[in-house]
Amino acid sequence: MAANPIQLSGLARRLVEDDLLEDTAAKEASDEANKSRIPFVTHLVQSELVSAKDIANSASEEFGTPLIDIAALDIESVPKNLIDDKLIRANHAIPIFHRGNRLFVAVSDPTNRKGLDEIKFQTGITTEEVLVEENKLSTFIEAYLESQESGGLGDLGDDDVDMDLEAVDEEGGGPEDVDEGSAADDTPVVRFINKMLMNAIKGGSSDLHFEPFEKAYRVRFRTDGVLHEVARPPVNLSPRISARLKVMSQMDISERRVPQDGRIKLKISKSKAIDFRVNTLPVLFGEKLVLRILDPSSAKMGIDALGYEDDQKELYMEALYKPQGMFLVTGPTGSGKTVSLYTGINILNTPELNISTAEDPVEINLEGINQCPVNAKVGLDFSEALRSFLRQDPDIIMVGEIRDLETASISVKAAQTGHMVMSTLHTNSAPETLTRLRNMGVAAFNLATSVNLIIAQRLGRRLCDCKEKIEVPKSALLEEGFTEEQLATPFDIFTPNGCGKCSSGYKGRVGIYEVMKVTPEIRKIIMEDGNAIQISEVSTREGFGTIYESGLRKVIAGATGLEEIGRVTSGH
Repeated sequence: MAANPIQLSGLARRLVEDDLLEDTAAKEASDEANKSRIPFVTHLVQSELVSAKDIANSASEEFGTPLIDIAALDIESVPKNLIDDKLIRANHAIPIFHRGNRLFVAVSDPTNRKGLDEIKFQTGITTEEVLVEENKLSTFIEAYLESQESGGLGDLGDDDVDMDLEAVDEEGGGPEDVDEGSAADDTPVVRFINKMLMNAIKGGSSDLHFEPFEKAYRVRFRTDGVLHEVARPPVNLSPRISARLKVMSQMDISERRVPQDGRIKLKISKSKAIDFRVNTLPVLFGEKLVLRILDPSSAKMGIDALGYEDDQKELYMEALYKPQGMFLVTGPTGSGKTVSLYTGINILNTPELNISTAEDPVEINLEGINQCPVNAKVGLDFSEALRSFLRQDPDIIMVGEIRDLETASISVKAAQTGHMVMSTLHTNSAPETLTRLRNMGVAAFNLATSVNLIIAQRLGRRLCDCKEKIEVPKSALLEEGFTEEQLATPFDIFTPNGCGKCSSGYKGRVGIYEVMKVTPEIRKIIMEDGNAIQISEVSTREGFGTIYESGLRKVIAGATGLEEIGRVTSGH
C-alpha cells in the first residue's frame, strides 16, 4: 500500500491501492507521462509497469465504467462518418455503438473527459464511455483507420498479381520498350509493386530490395534486421519494375547509369501515410532499388518504448536537458540511431526552444522542428548548414552525421558556446567514438570539454511468445559473461521456437544500448590522448558497462536469446 496516497489521485491512486504499483512508481510514471506528452495509461502499458488488463479492471471498479473486450467486435459494425479520423487518433477514443440518442465510445482511460466532450460536440449525440484494454484499443483503432483507406491497396490478391505478371512476361519486353507513360500504365506491374509495399508495411519490415540478376529477379524484405526472399517476378519485368518505382519516386526515368535518390509517399488510409526513401544503384543486369520505410510514428514512441534500462534512461534524460554540450549516438546503419535522436528532439520540442536539424536526407517530418535537407550538388553540406544555423540563434542543433573534421569542429564549437548538439557517428562502441573524433583532428581539449554523453546501440530480434525455455549450466553462463551476482537470482534462458505469428521464433526488435557519460576521469584520459581501451576500462570501472553486458540484461529479462546477442554485438 502507498505510504502517502494523498499525493495521488484518480487511477494512479487506485492502482496503488490494488498493489499494482508502488506510490513512488505511480508518481514517477505520472510525471514521465506528462513530460513525454502521452496518456498515463499508454505510458504504463508501454513501459510494462502494469498490464493493460490489470489497468482496465482497476479502472472499471474505480469509476464504475463497464468493461468490454473490443477484440471481439467487428470493425465493420463501427458507426461510420460520425466523427473525423483525426479526432479518433487525437483522443485515443472510438465510437463503437450508436443506440437511439446515445453513442457508446471506447476508451482506455475513463478520466479522458476532454475526448468525450469533443466527440459529443462534433456529433451532437450524448456520449457514454465503455472501458477497454489499452493495447486492444490501439490495435482496434489502427485497424479501423486502415479499413478506411481510399486507394484499396490492401485488397490486392497474391494469385491475381502472379497471374497478371505471367501475362506480362509472355508479352516480352526489354529496356528499349520502357518509357514513362508505359511505366505508369503497366497495371499488373503497378499492382505487384503496390502489393509488395503493403506487405512490407503490414509485416513490419524496415526495407525492401528489388534486385535484378542475369536469369532471375529477386525481391527481399528486411524484417527484424534479417533479409528474406518474398518474391521472384519474371526477369523480363526488371526494367518495368525499375521504371515504375522511379516514376513513383520522381526520379529521372531515362537515367540508368548513375545512382539516384528519391522518395515515395504512400497513403494507406485517410489518416496515415508512410514514406519510403528510395535509392537506385546501377548493377550488371539493370538497377537495384532499395526502399527504406520511414514510419513517422517511430519518432513519437516515447523513451520508454525504446528499451533503455532504468539507469541508462536516467543518463539519457540527464544529458538531454543539459543546456549545452554534445549528445552522440553511434552504431551501424539500421541500428536505430535516428529514432533515438528523434525521440529526444520530440521530448524537447516546445515553443520556447529553437530546434534545427541538418539531415541527409530528412527521414521523418516533425512538426515544430526546422529540418534542413543537405544538398551536396549546390554546396549545402553539413558544415554549411551548421554555419547557417548558428546565425539563427538556435538552442538545439541536430547534425545527421559527423563525417569530416570541418563538421566535427563546428559542432564542437557550437557545443562549447551554449548550444546542445546532437549527432551520430559510425563507430562500434562509445569509447571508440572519442578516439574516432580525435583521429579526425579534433583537439583533445575541445573534445574533453564538449562531449556529455555517448550512446552505442544495436537492434536485436525480440523473442516471440512461443519461445522455449532451455537449461544452461552455470559454468556456461559464466563463460558467456554473466556475473556471480546476476546468477544469484534465478532467471530463465529462452531460445526461439517458431509459430504462425512470428518469423523463425522472433517478432519485433529490442534496443541494446551502451550509454557512457563522459565523467571527469574519462575527460582526463582524453586530455592525456588515451586510447579506446583505456577509456573502456574507466567506463567499466565507473559502472557504465559494455553493449554486450547490456545485451545480457535483455537475456535475463527474457526479451531475446544468447545467440541473438552474440550476433548483433559480436560476442564479448
